Amino acid sequence: MAAKKLPFSKEQLEKIIENHPTPFHIYDEKAMRENARYFKNAFSWNEGFKEFYAIKAAPNPYLMKVLREEGFGIDCSSVAELELAKRIGMSGDEIILTSNDTPAYEFKLAKDLGAIINLDDISHIDFVEKNVGLPETICMRYNPGDLKQGNLIIGHPEEAKYGFTHKQVIEGYRILKEKGVKRFGIHTMVASNELDKTYFVETAELLFKLINEVYQETGVKIEFANLGGGVGIPYKPEDHPVDLEFVSAEIEKLYNEMIVDKGLAPLKIYFELGRAITGPYGYLVTKVRHIKQTYKTFAGLDACMANLMRPALYGAYHHISVAGKEEADTNVKYDVTGSLCENNDKFAIDRMLPELEPDDIVVIHDTGAHGHSMGFQYNGKLRSAELLLRENGDVTEIRRAETLEDYFATLDFDGVKDFEV
Repeated sequence: MAAKKLPFSKEQLEKIIENHPTPFHIYDEKAMRENARYFKNAFSWNEGFKEFYAIKAAPNPYLMKVLREEGFGIDCSSVAELELAKRIGMSGDEIILTSNDTPAYEFKLAKDLGAIINLDDISHIDFVEKNVGLPETICMRYNPGDLKQGNLIIGHPEEAKYGFTHKQVIEGYRILKEKGVKRFGIHTMVASNELDKTYFVETAELLFKLINEVYQETGVKIEFANLGGGVGIPYKPEDHPVDLEFVSAEIEKLYNEMIVDKGLAPLKIYFELGRAITGPYGYLVTKVRHIKQTYKTFAGLDACMANLMRPALYGAYHHISVAGKEEADTNVKYDVTGSLCENNDKFAIDRMLPELEPDDIVVIHDTGAHGHSMGFQYNGKLRSAELLLRENGDVTEIRRAETLEDYFATLDFDGVKDFEV
């Protein structure tokens, strides 16, 4: 099987583990920065281009600070994520709130921060006006229905809970204009982890057509188009990354034909990528705890699906390396498992790996998005630490591991002593 390379050696990992027991997630700062610069450069033709990192992918202030230094904004979907942005000093057009079933206090914090509010439903216009007052800038999330095909992870757009219908979008802009909103945006996202490069060009064309129609129907000139996220990453060694230079060049052609030539420029292009920005540059480092031989051969790790849910939730593939055995033959078939009391607590099924022994260091690739962030505490499992591999080779702890004290902090043991049953 083809291999994926690691940014650290077995000796480096052993040194890290001396101070940071496994399991932990570790992120490669140098690679993240290089990827951020590549993405920005690909779209440098568009004045005002901005990527708003989908912080739900890896909600850590250290990572967001790194990306902010590279010129990225933040895409938030909850009050906690807005608060994260606030605490690292972000405000105004650096922030987009893209949420659904949104409470009033969430809209209020977004407005207080000067964030761009991206409405998910036409009823939210009245809700925001009544509860917090309409801001000068509003964006709306468009659900194209059967005009655009979704993919396996996010489903068919017409069945999705997100966004305005085509008719509602037109009516929404008309209402907002009448209510005095000054600046307008449009947004859509109908796929997740998509590797087809033409998909994103088609999305841009869809939005550019809508922008023209909105102007003709309402006179509203849209200022920015958020093409969403959904750009996939090569989880499997044989996969190829999305060619962002191709995507950008094709979108630029459409921009000139459908925006510039129609007198609708300038139009800022935004994205809200998460996975494509940090996903390939995170690793779950764990150790083999037991080798079990029954009807199959199981390699039990000290990590479990509480540390990485995607394989159990989606059947998703994550590549696995064994530190120090990168060149060894992959001649033993394993189910790679955790200790959760759930039979689907598996990182890999029937995976061919080098022969494993207890205490071998196992590295699971591509956990830099939707890895630690999807953790949970079922079975009383404690969430792991997060580390950052700095550009100079140093390692910084950017989130400590949870303790039993953390787990019990919300329970009242004193009160239970006097509780009568």
